Amino acid sequence: MSLPAYARIAKGELTRRSLAAIALAMLAALLSLGPAWAQSRSAAQIARQGAAPTTTAQQAILFDAASGAVLFQHNADELTSPDGLSKLMTAAVAFKAVKTGEIKLTDDVRMSVNAWRHGGAPSGWTAMFVPVNTSEPLETLLQGMIVQSGNDAAIAIAEAIAGSEAKFAERMTQEARRIGLDRSKFTNPTGLPDENQQTTAREMGLLALHLMRDYPEFYPRFAQKELRYRKFRFVNDNPLLGALGVDGLKTGYVKKDGFGLVASGNKDGHRLLLVMMGLSKKTDVRTEGHRLLEWGFASISEFKLFDKDEVVAKARVWGGDRMWVPLVGEGAVTVILPKYPANPKLKAEVVYMRPLKTPIKKGDKVATLRVTSPSQSVSEVPLYAAEDVKPGGIVRRGLDTIVDLTLGWAL
Repeated sequence: MSLPAYARIAKGELTRRSLAAIALAMLAALLSLGPAWAQSRSAAQIARQGAAPTTTAQQAILFDAASGAVLFQHNADELTSPDGLSKLMTAAVAFKAVKTGEIKLTDDVRMSVNAWRHGGAPSGWTAMFVPVNTSEPLETLLQGMIVQSGNDAAIAIAEAIAGSEAKFAERMTQEARRIGLDRSKFTNPTGLPDENQQTTAREMGLLALHLMRDYPEFYPRFAQKELRYRKFRFVNDNPLLGALGVDGLKTGYVKKDGFGLVASGNKDGHRLLLVMMGLSKKTDVRTEGHRLLEWGFASISEFKLFDKDEVVAKARVWGGDRMWVPLVGEGAVTVILPKYPANPKLKAEVVYMRPLKTPIKKGDKVATLRVTSPSQSVSEVPLYAAEDVKPGGIVRRGLDTIVDLTLGWAL
């Protein structure tokens, strides 16, 4: 049987079908049309160099927040310590507890001796300086944890929700798995040094996207520039707040690992999310963060690849009344990629668990279109079955089994 061009499949748990050459040509043509001048001249100059920017961060990744497309990445999957950025997961667990009614923002939370001693003034770490054995509303402690990065506040919140730091840390890791963070492990709510606590820049970015999408009512707290508490005036340590539309999220620091930042900004209708970890100097948080976000805003663009209901590719089906199912986008298929360089050599593939099993209903999400640029920018779009596929008879399933065992690597 003669197979179509898109039927070539690579080995592995996930199989991939190359798109027709015309799709790549279409995308290259779109990219070569030439964008309007970016508002920032320096950013446009950087972007037109055609290569991804460099960074002094040990790990970094830049997302388009709306689509999840990756515009830039550097060691994004390298395991490292999250340090103070762990408090983003502490916030995620706390926000969920509030949203589900487990605790209220107005509930008083006690500053225990443990929280005070290991996270407050006696600890020597960044603190909110809540007096021992006093209580503050959860809302106030959340502000202290986010604006001041108060370790005493983080521990007190953990104890109020889970009873102890250890039990809360278990919930942090459980929540990480639930939202798709497969490699991150959390051992305390503060991010204080622990060799068993680890994450990646990519997963920190996915966590921030989760916070923004699932808890939009809480997100404005990350834009709070200062907090006045008792005799103290705490100033948010995020040096990018207010620049390039940045309105969150958090910084982190431990001497051994350096400085880190998770920041999101909205400019000209695009929201970007940047993660940097392992910066050696505090001043680099501002300069590197500004430069990468500036490059992102100057480079980002949306490209239409297929019209609504236009077939993108076909996926192999096992045991159905037909061998292939056509795939379409939810509407028009668009991807987010950098505008530069012109005429890039792009890689386009359709990824799905092979083979698809019946029954398949029209509109079922069954695959993902992944487009990768030479600079490792990656944009993914979900693909859906364009038609129903019903289970086939015994003969059809038997034939499909034989074909899969003998020719599966080639289909």
